[in-house]
Amino acid sequence: MPTHVPKLRTVFLLAAMAMAFTLSCATPERAERPVFTASTLNEAAPGQEATIPPAQGEPETATTTGHDGPLEITVQDALLMALENNRALRVERFNPAITTTAEEEARAEFDPLFTGEYAYDREKRDASASSITRKLENQKNATLGISGYLPTGTDVEIEASTDQTWSDLYSDDLYATRLGLSVTQALLRGAGLSYNLATLRQARLDTIVSMHELRGYSAFLVAQVEEIYWDYALIQRQIEIFLESLKLAEQQKSETEEMIIIGSLAESELAAAEAEIALRRESLINARSDLEKTRLNMLRLLNPPGSDPWGRQIVLLHRPVVPDVTLDDVESHVRVALLMRPDLNQARLKLERGDLEIVKTKNGLLPKMDFFITLGKTGYAGSFSDSYRNIDGSSYDILAGINLEYPLINRKARALHRRSLLRKDQIEESVQNLSQLVQVDVRSAYIEVNRTKEQIAAKAATRALQEEKVRIEMEKFRVGKSTTLLVAQAQRDLLASRISEVQTIASYLKSLIELYRLEGSLLERRGIAAPSSAVIE
Repeated sequence: MPTHVPKLRTVFLLAAMAMAFTLSCATPERAERPVFTASTLNEAAPGQEATIPPAQGEPETATTTGHDGPLEITVQDALLMALENNRALRVERFNPAITTTAEEEARAEFDPLFTGEYAYDREKRDASASSITRKLENQKNATLGISGYLPTGTDVEIEASTDQTWSDLYSDDLYATRLGLSVTQALLRGAGLSYNLATLRQARLDTIVSMHELRGYSAFLVAQVEEIYWDYALIQRQIEIFLESLKLAEQQKSETEEMIIIGSLAESELAAAEAEIALRRESLINARSDLEKTRLNMLRLLNPPGSDPWGRQIVLLHRPVVPDVTLDDVESHVRVALLMRPDLNQARLKLERGDLEIVKTKNGLLPKMDFFITLGKTGYAGSFSDSYRNIDGSSYDILAGINLEYPLINRKARALHRRSLLRKDQIEESVQNLSQLVQVDVRSAYIEVNRTKEQIAAKAATRALQEEKVRIEMEKFRVGKSTTLLVAQAQRDLLASRISEVQTIASYLKSLIELYRLEGSLLERRGIAAPSSAVIE
């Protein structure tokens, strides 16, 4: 047997292995995707500020009395519970995984394809005077092949086939075994890595976009939880103030009744004291109702475990206090926002995706010109083994040529390319517009933080003056130089100033949260690792 027959088989075998390996590795390696984790939350002093500071709050550890007792939580524990259990966030977490399937779908374009076929054909002809004596013919065919499309725009197919033919004309079997290689290379339309990998790269960008969407929603949820935490604390404090003012109003009523008994006041003064008590009770009822509704909303966000989550009471371990925060200049916060805002990064990714769409549509403007070549070696013999050995014989086939195709007007391709160019221009404008909106958001939030911080001192001063006013009015009342109505009015003003003071503290905490959310750094400041934490420049 000639020595170059094994060499020929080895060449075809190596070609098949190389093509399979190339097809499986042709697409670019996917980057490691970040995983949403919230298992570690930084604990720091309230309002501690750094380049990326942690959450404000006291370094206390939350405790819960089982799964059905009161829910005792700190701010950090509330965030962790929401990130682990919130139903809406669970829904959002599916989106990146769903979007990733489009990547696999795009990669499938370059997957190798194995083919196999077996056929049996039997033909019988009646003999006639004018025909050649061939009454019966049987034919069997078996074919195995592997084919695939490479990102270079190359179609490759390797095929091995065997034909067995028997005819009563020859009375012996005839075997023909063929090894073939076919290559079709796109020269213009469909050629090149940039075009053939564009769809896969777009799918990868879509996955990253979905991660930024999840990041944005996570930041929104964190802000919601923190804000409702402080709202709940605020309402609790309001109830305490209403109870204190109600007690004070009842005490004022008792003093009024005593002074009426001794004749220092007319009985008509009692009506004002009773009206003030009724007003305090009305405010207390409303505050308790607000507290209950806030509790339900907070439980929905946290979704704590237990057989009766809606019946669990909430005990806050953090009280709203003024954090010691010194903000950087507003330009620093704007720069952070331009780098880290999820919606802005999504817009930039869509712009990059539009560039890939232009690559695809521009390629469609080219004429289709493919070079093709088919090579084959065939061995003939009376048995399969001999036909395989005879492949090195003089029988071979070769086919080569160029295929050209081009639509004369090509309107569809021109329209698609023009549309992609216009959409890119549109996205560029939208990115610029969004950048302006981001700057306005951050600058406005920065102003609000400074305003609420300055209001805290002003509200404290107002409350102190109102306390002095009530004290003076009470002294005047006791010596008969004031009326119950004036005392009630002074107490009402004090109540309003005390409520306003605690509201301002809560507003300051919430304005800080909103500033960090709008600049895109809230999750990092809370020590939460979220998808797409890396910025996009």
